[in-house]
Amino acid sequence: MARPADPGAPSAAGEQADWRGLKGDVEDIADVAVERGRGLMDAARAQAQDYVERRKGDAAQSVNDLAKTLRDSSRTFDDRPNIKAFFDSAAEGLEQLGGSIEARSFTDFYEDAEAFARRAPVAVAVGTFVAGFIAARFIKSSSLPQDREGLDGHRASHRA
Repeated sequence: MARPADPGAPSAAGEQADWRGLKGDVEDIADVAVERGRGLMDAARAQAQDYVERRKGDAAQSVNDLAKTLRDSSRTFDDRPNIKAFFDSAAEGLEQLGGSIEARSFTDFYEDAEAFARRAPVAVAVGTFVAGFIAARFIKSSSLPQDREGLDGHRASHRA
C-alpha cells in the first residue's frame, strides 16, 4: 500500500532548490573572503614598500659611512700602496652600493631577489636551511635555564 505524502515534509524539488541556494550563498561568501584577502595582501605589500622606502635611506647612509671610514683608514697605509689600494677599492665598492641602494625602489630589490632565486634555487634553499638552523639554535639556547649550576646541584642532591 502506498503511503500518503506527509504535507509537512519537503519535496525533492524544494530540497534541491534549498541546496542550490545554500551553494550560492557559500560561493558568495567565498568570493567576499577572496576579495578581502586580496585587499589585505595589497595593504601589506604597500606597507612593506613604504617601510623599505623609509629605511633604505638609512641603510644607504650606513653603507656610505662605512665607506668613508675605510677611506680614512686607508690613509694610515700611505707607505704601503698595495694595502691602500685594497682599502680604497673596498671603499669605492661600498660607495657604489650605497648609491645603488638610494637609487633603487623596493620593486627593483624584490625583482632582483626573485631573479636570483630563479637562477640559483639551490643556493636559496641552502641559505633558507642555514637561516632556519641558526634560528632554531638561537631559540633553543635562549630557552635553556639561566642557572645551570643550580640545576646541577639540585640533581646531585637527589642522587645522594
